[in-house]
Amino acid sequence: MSDICNPGDCPVNARVDRIEKEFDRYRDGSSKTHQEMFQRINALEQSKSVTEAKLDAIDGKLDKLVSWREEQDDKPNKFLDNLKNNAVWMVLAAVIGLVLGRIGL
Repeated sequence: MSDICNPGDCPVNARVDRIEKEFDRYRDGSSKTHQEMFQRINALEQSKSVTEAKLDAIDGKLDKLVSWREEQDDKPNKFLDNLKNNAVWMVLAAVIGLVLGRIGL
């Protein structure tokens, strides 16, 4: 191979042109790949935001449900407490009425 080639028939120029085309093809392919990756990352970020919003809503509803359940658990106790208090007052009123009746008032 000679050190100086004619522009039209130099095998090195052909190889350089082929390598340049291959490089351009890889660069285009990598640009498309990067674009797809960024789109996927963006979609994942949006999905994460939606998921976080749903989880926050679920947490709020769960807190409401727990407080409602605790309130429902306390209701039978409140009912029994009220019933006991009313029964005590009724017995006390009956005893006072009986005492007053014996006295004659």
